[in-house]
Amino acid sequence: MIRRLFYISLGAFGAVWTMRKLQSLHPNHMARRAARGAAGVLEQVRDFAGDALDGAAQRETELRSRFGLDTVENTHNYHVKDGR
Repeated sequence: MIRRLFYISLGAFGAVWTMRKLQSLHPNHMARRAARGAAGVLEQVRDFAGDALDGAAQRETELRSRFGLDTVENTHNYHVKDGR
């Protein structure tokens, strides 16, 4: 009797586990999961780019003050064609 109850509960657990795995493979669920992952990656890239731009601006300010390039007269305009 106990053995039958054990195997019945084991079968029920296996059925529930299998159904949940199959539901997670549904296209709508996978699309939502992929969109959530892409949004997270995009936010990390934005944070990284912001930090990199802040660091570059700070370094540029340091270099300009060190070499006395605070005036606009020292900048050069290069007219480069884009190859078209």
